[in-house]
Amino acid sequence: MGLSVASVASHSALDVFDGAKDEGLRTIAICRRGRERIYAACRETVDVCLVLGDYREMVAPEIQERLLAENSVIVPNRSMAVYVGYTPIERELRVSVFGNKHLLRWEERSGEKNYYRLLDEARIRRPALWRLEEARPDVPLILKIQESARPQERAFIIALNKDDLYSKVSEALRSGVISEEHLKEAVAEELVLGAHFNVNFFYSVARGRLEILSVDRRIQSNLDGHLHLPARHQLQLNLPVSMIEVGHMPATLRESLLEEAYTMGEKFVEAARRLEPPGAIGPFTLQLLVTPDLHLVVYDVATRIGGGTNAHLGIGGQYSKIFLRRPVSAGRRIAIELRELEREKRLEEALT
Repeated sequence: MGLSVASVASHSALDVFDGAKDEGLRTIAICRRGRERIYAACRETVDVCLVLGDYREMVAPEIQERLLAENSVIVPNRSMAVYVGYTPIERELRVSVFGNKHLLRWEERSGEKNYYRLLDEARIRRPALWRLEEARPDVPLILKIQESARPQERAFIIALNKDDLYSKVSEALRSGVISEEHLKEAVAEELVLGAHFNVNFFYSVARGRLEILSVDRRIQSNLDGHLHLPARHQLQLNLPVSMIEVGHMPATLRESLLEEAYTMGEKFVEAARRLEPPGAIGPFTLQLLVTPDLHLVVYDVATRIGGGTNAHLGIGGQYSKIFLRRPVSAGRRIAIELRELEREKRLEEALT
């Protein structure tokens, strides 16, 4: 049987399946019951809908046997990491994963493996950070912490200073938005202001190079609604701001900034190779800010395909055309890589 591309049916899966079909590969959507409707309707794009009661069931022996029988390669995404869990993915999953599955847990902000350490190893500029009790009292801060009710979402608490942060954290605890358990490992970041961009990279094993595929920006609810109001109405309403990611829009980055962005991507690849061999394989995203002095500061990292790559479904590809002479989405770039490595009998080099 030919190669099949499987992915948890959430986050960036539509991009993955669309790109796989463009390259003639079979597609398998690993769906959670109640969330399968759009994937089941896309019969031209999704060949198999594997409907489970819970995403964690994908590591069950019978489900893995089904995926192995389909000659599947799994493309991981954030939903897979959150709902299945890093340890089951690393220790129980026998189906091959495209990329380095051990790099997934480096997206966290706490523990031995975290993206701050990865950025520091790469010597990439990031915001300063402190333990909550050690935060500087005189600088604006942002606390990024997992929500208590929705493990896939992060709460963002913005404060004028340390005292303001303590007050807002207490309120978030009282309202149940966050929990004491997650607060123990939380860190406060220096609030850096600048233009936000997600730069979507791809490290190709087949071609031995790093590529920039696209750039996008987040649409966040209800922040997007606040920003569309005149300032006086924002102040009058005084409503809490939510930064839940609900969509993305394509963007371009000033050409003079591409050199620094590309260099950051190269440093990230080299650091990941040292800290978690074989390092970064395939797609990853650096979420960055452009400061007023036109320097880049990375404030978040995705060690797998980013959610913003779905933006190509509404508009054509971007920087991928510079590298490949045609606009190619991240999903299609993955499929191209799989095809090239399969022809060269090197597929195992890109799988874990």
